[in-house]
Amino acid sequence: MIRIEGITKSFGTLQVLRGIDLEIGQGEVVSIVGPSGAGKTTLLQIIGTLDRPDSGTVQIDGVEVSRLKERELSAFRNRHIGFVFQFHQLLPEFTALENVMIPAFIAGKGRSEAQEEARQMLQLMGLGDREAHKPSELSGGEKQRVAVARALINRPAVVLADEPSGSLDSHNKEELHQLFFDLRNRLGQTFVIVTHDETLARTTDRTIHLKDGEVVG
Repeated sequence: MIRIEGITKSFGTLQVLRGIDLEIGQGEVVSIVGPSGAGKTTLLQIIGTLDRPDSGTVQIDGVEVSRLKERELSAFRNRHIGFVFQFHQLLPEFTALENVMIPAFIAGKGRSEAQEEARQMLQLMGLGDREAHKPSELSGGEKQRVAVARALINRPAVVLADEPSGSLDSHNKEELHQLFFDLRNRLGQTFVIVTHDETLARTTDRTIHLKDGEVVG
């Protein structure tokens, strides 16, 4: 599903990634761990096509995304990759349902289709009765579940999560972690999760350790 070869990335004189090679299979739940400054988020952003490497190639679902032009890349990202961030990034003026609908609109779906699919995703997250609530009316765990629903509405092949449970209490953290595995089993997505949470890392199918911009161990 994901193949990365020879990825390097520098910011000025600081080399953050030093020749990363990785393969991640379809339906895997993989965690990326390492100390601060190891390059975890930079690697995730490159996998997610939010940033380009200085050298090397990234293939997702057979497409070499590093060769795509910006417009092609934006369309590919919208249809094939979902993102979950630490602080949910929901738009405060919109309801849960409207927040989930946004990627569907970007993909060119009509309002009725986007609304129906968003409702289905919220029901899958156990939030069918919260669709009319704005983020300020939701708990931390509920907001993160809305963010997961938004990431999944276009049925992406890959879901990338950057410290997704970092802002949650232990109860909501456990629920979110279990949700990722339930979704993988039900929908078949590949999950790549950057985390400092050792409990989550131990439960994933595979853990990738980064140190000083290199895969170790």
